[in-house]
Amino acid sequence: MLNIIVQLSKYLMIVLIIMYTYLCFSIFGYYDPDKKDRCLKKQNVLMFVMHLTAFLVMFLVKLDIKILALYLMQVTLLGGTIVLYMFIYPRVSRLVVNNMCMLLSIGFIMITRLNYDKAAKQYLIAAGGLVLCMVIPVIIRKFKLLSEWRIFYGVLGIVSLAAVVVVGKVSNGAMLGFTVAGINIQPSELVKIVFVFFVASSFKRSTEFRDLVITTVVAAFHVLILVISKDLGAALIIFVVYLVMLYVATHQPLYILAGLGAGSVGAFAAYHLFTHVKTRVNVWKDPFGTYNNGGYQVAQSLFAIGTGGWFGVGLYQGQPDTIPVSAEDFIFSAISEEMGLIYGMCLILICVSCYVMFLNIAMQLRSMFYKMVALGLGTCYIFQVFLTIGGATKFIPSTGVTLPLVSYGGSSLISTLIMFAIIQGLYILREDEEEDIERKKKERLRAKRSGQEMEKRYRDAVYEPGREKRSETAGKEKEKGQARQKQRIR
Repeated sequence: MLNIIVQLSKYLMIVLIIMYTYLCFSIFGYYDPDKKDRCLKKQNVLMFVMHLTAFLVMFLVKLDIKILALYLMQVTLLGGTIVLYMFIYPRVSRLVVNNMCMLLSIGFIMITRLNYDKAAKQYLIAAGGLVLCMVIPVIIRKFKLLSEWRIFYGVLGIVSLAAVVVVGKVSNGAMLGFTVAGINIQPSELVKIVFVFFVASSFKRSTEFRDLVITTVVAAFHVLILVISKDLGAALIIFVVYLVMLYVATHQPLYILAGLGAGSVGAFAAYHLFTHVKTRVNVWKDPFGTYNNGGYQVAQSLFAIGTGGWFGVGLYQGQPDTIPVSAEDFIFSAISEEMGLIYGMCLILICVSCYVMFLNIAMQLRSMFYKMVALGLGTCYIFQVFLTIGGATKFIPSTGVTLPLVSYGGSSLISTLIMFAIIQGLYILREDEEEDIERKKKERLRAKRSGQEMEKRYRDAVYEPGREKRSETAGKEKEKGQARQKQRIR
């Protein structure tokens, strides 16, 4: 009986996420606010039903009351986030809020399935991050001088990354972070955000060649420090984000070609300088041939995805535990094994809909600085999604980055939540700009109407009395003429 429930639940969850994903894109075609609101509410219902279904299955399989307690805490957190955003920021992008909560719920489900203790820790980190997210939109909206802190952003980024090189600890061949009071901190996750602000403020200040050279040198220092610390995933993200922002700011294809050339040379050098880079490239070329020499992770990932097929094997029916770091770098493989490739493809599409919304906000903002920030954060987010899923499916060599909002990891989760909160602040700014434009239009229309009324009153006051006087004179002349004509007749 339990096996039947598990199998039915996986099909129900697939249907629910398909419906949710469809609403993510169909909502862009609605212009009626009431229809949009109904779609967004449907998304909330679908998300909570899917979340409930997964946790009921996990409870029936494990019969552990702690799973139900964690479920109630997660529902309170997700529901409270949606309600508070609507209450504090009525003009917030509901689609971005819904997608953020949906991705968090998918992560909660899979991490709970893999490791309860990690799931509880992830919940606490998410709760703290979401509290922080309630403040960030106010900062973005109220602080008007964020674009002037260019030097601060550059220095903060370089110093933070340099600290890792000095005191960082080595993990899987790379110096990713350090520990403070028992808490692991990975500065590169937050530096990605600071770096976007640095580049945006630099391009807002000037896009002259001399200034571009200075900005490029500082960006190169960021990448170089990450390469020295062997955090090549973060280095690649920062490199690509800078190229995209540079092209959009200058519209010069030559800069992109030069950047790609420099990147190719850097990749060639990294392959020959770093053993673990060479290992990952060899694993990418043939994970099964290098199974005992570093290919175990990718091979197990591919086994898991292949075992799951289109519809998955169901929660607790697979073996995602056999994938190393399955809750972090390879969580997409674990999801695909037990929930299916259809579920995994919908997850990718939800991430894409977030990126589409980020670009939509960037295109409609009037300030060059805020445009660049929205574009940079959106590119950083979607490229990290690409690196994680591409590495898990052997589309590209594994880079060791996590799937934003879904994978287990404190620094990654906090930084992604901050990204989403900044985007919400920019969305509110865009709404303020539109409201300001409408207000100015109304003021101009009101002034025009007021001017027309004043002109009419002026005409009435100046010209009409003269017209009456002329009419009266003409009437008297007419009467005199008629009298003279009568006298002649007599």
